[in-house]
Amino acid sequence: MEARECILQGQTALGIEFGSTRIKAVLIDQDGKVLAKGSHRWENSFEQGVWTYHLEDIHQGLRQCYRDLRQHVRAAYQLPLTQIGAIGISAMMHGYMALNEDGNLLAPFQTWRNTNTETAAQALTEYFHFNIPQRWTIAHLYQCMLDKEEHLFHLDYLTVLSSYIHWRLTGKRVVGMGDASGIFPVDPQTLDYDETMITAFNKLLADKNYPFKNVRDILPQVLAAGTPAGTLTAEGAAFLDDSRELLSGIPFCPPEGDAATGMVATNAVRVHTGNVSAGTSTFAMLVLDKPLRRVYPEIDIVATPSGHPVAMSHANNGTTDLNAWVDIFKEFTQLMGGTYDTDEIYHALYRHSLKGDADAGGLLSYGYYSGENVTHFNSGRPLLVRTADSRFNLANLFRVSLYTSLGAVKMGLDILFQQEHVKVDSLTAHGGLFKTKGVAQRYLAAAAGVPVTVMETADEGGAWGEALLAAYMLTGKERGWTLEDYLTEEIFKGAIGETLTATSAEIAGFETFMERYRAGLMLERAAIQTVSW
Repeated sequence: MEARECILQGQTALGIEFGSTRIKAVLIDQDGKVLAKGSHRWENSFEQGVWTYHLEDIHQGLRQCYRDLRQHVRAAYQLPLTQIGAIGISAMMHGYMALNEDGNLLAPFQTWRNTNTETAAQALTEYFHFNIPQRWTIAHLYQCMLDKEEHLFHLDYLTVLSSYIHWRLTGKRVVGMGDASGIFPVDPQTLDYDETMITAFNKLLADKNYPFKNVRDILPQVLAAGTPAGTLTAEGAAFLDDSRELLSGIPFCPPEGDAATGMVATNAVRVHTGNVSAGTSTFAMLVLDKPLRRVYPEIDIVATPSGHPVAMSHANNGTTDLNAWVDIFKEFTQLMGGTYDTDEIYHALYRHSLKGDADAGGLLSYGYYSGENVTHFNSGRPLLVRTADSRFNLANLFRVSLYTSLGAVKMGLDILFQQEHVKVDSLTAHGGLFKTKGVAQRYLAAAAGVPVTVMETADEGGAWGEALLAAYMLTGKERGWTLEDYLTEEIFKGAIGETLTATSAEIAGFETFMERYRAGLMLERAAIQTVSW
């Protein structure tokens, strides 16, 4: 079917994802082809010790993103966007959104970036015998309990960003398996929250006078991929589309987290597959064929949208410091009278890094803008360290900046590969870090020691992955496909990509950098302790 006809008849799927720096919408046909996009840039703020986004920024950002999409559809196809086959919402995983019975926020929205729940996370990890990272929703809830937060006496609904937006649009308090697994541990057999741990947590509530005695009562219902998750209400349509052109009644798939949509967008939802997503945060996801032998504080156990267990090495700090260095050089080009596009500067600097030394010339960098779970820091300070005889040049500066964006993730992967002997055939990478062909991809292959594939669709990202989940609910599930088979046979069949394998010299060079990275963590700790201005 022609693209215009698909839009006219509503034979489409829409994914909207709230990323750390951009809200993105992708409209696809039912074969996964992108028909139109929309976006809106935004930034988190650090207020009173909390990384947050204001609720009005969330609402306005959603509308601006959708408005941009709607205008692109009208410009490209001379059509209003009145009907869509299915919609899905995705967002940054984890965090804390506490609402009262009227749907009002009781406390500032805390994002995944917050590491202020160390006491609660450690206590729950020991209590459950299951790793509960600081950014998980249940860790935030328990920390509020330990801190005797007054708002808990008015708590009616506790959720995450994707589920909150889904609720505003459909009235349904639900969440997808992947996002649910960052709220509370899930059971891959029941495709629900782990009942044993639910019962255990409820014992912690027994002597409290909260309006809930069962934590399940305040959490969104868990839904696996392909399950219908409500329809767009008239109020939701008006909330999303200020032009009032969009009709109500559009079906929704379960809302998901960005880790899950990254797995879908890279066709890494099957056992023995893995993917790396690199942006403001960087994380590697390996789909497991068996449980890990022990609990590791550096490794999260989450789930694919269909419920398979996944080992995640999640680094809070990805490309933020790298972006800051690019901004410095953009400012310099403007100072010298240049008019280069930002993407041109990125591509030039990334490609130039390939001329650097395999070990980044003896340089050491930490892009720690916030705490880092893998290396056990509750806060961070960006650092660049070198000796007098380090080979300090432009190529090595950007090589070390790219290397360090993968440093913490590499430490988690070493645990999975070397200690747990997790098997993956290759890794598929996506995200802004891999936009410049063959650069960060090569460094990731050196870090992981396995081939890395980047597909032509890599830049579409999680919004495209969520749109695929919406399309799967409409067509794939009806035809009896599993999500794994739907992606392999319907969406990625014949997909074009490029696979790189690192040389032994490149692997050795990255490992030399990692030796410095591990040894230099004491410098990062000292910086946190002494730099407070």
